[in-house]
Formats: sequence, C-alpha cells, structure tokens
Amino acid sequence: MKHDWDLIERLLHEAQNSAGKPFAPRRYAEDLAEEHKNAGDPVDNLDHLRAEAARYEARLLQNGFIEPRPEDEGGNGENFILTARGAQLLSMLDSSIPGSERPREVLDEAGEAALTPEVFDRLAPRANLSETG
Repeated sequence: MKHDWDLIERLLHEAQNSAGKPFAPRRYAEDLAEEHKNAGDPVDNLDHLRAEAARYEARLLQNGFIEPRPEDEGGNGENFILTARGAQLLSMLDSSIPGSERPREVLDEAGEAALTPEVFDRLAPRANLSETG
C-alpha cells in the first residue's frame, strides 16, 4: 500500500498553521482534490479522499506526528501542532523542495508501517540521503 503523501503533506501544513481554528481534514482533502483537478490531474473518489484524510489525522496523532495545540499557542481543543517527528516528516515530504521524491520512495518501501514511530524513526535518516548504496 502506498500512502497519499500529497494529502499527508497538506494535513501537516494545515496542522502547523491551525492556530485559533479547528483542524478540518475532510475540507483539506476537498481543497487538495480541487487543486489537482484545476491542474488537470486525475482526482480519485472524493468521498474516499475525505475518509482517508480523517484516517490520516488519527494515525498522525496516534503515532506522534501531531499533538493537541496548547491554548497559549492558539489551541482550541480542535487543532494541532507538529511534533519533532511531524516536522521531520513534513520536511521530507515538502513538494516545494527539489528531490522530495526520494524520501517518498523510501517511505513507500515500508508500506503501511511507514507511519509507525519505530519504522519512521529508522527510515527518516536514510530517506533524506540523495541515494542509498
């Protein structure tokens, strides 16, 4: 199984910027689908994409990539901040940085386990290398 890294990247960006507003993964999935559609890219089933965003939110929280945002940082009980692990994942996935395909490929090799703390923490240093031997 391959993860939807574009969707995960979007969720992490939104968590990072969610001070004072509720985190809305289903809406972020809709926004991403609209951007893909406007770029002429194929869009998967929107209901599936929304459900996937909600599943990713739960996994990112459960596995320590995001955590509830403290009140003094704009937390309202419905939004998040990135943990150090989440910031590392976001930097690996950042599509605005050339070479972001390599970390995604390394993470894809781990399949479903890529978002578990043990596997991610082991893969992250390797994924940031331009090539492995």
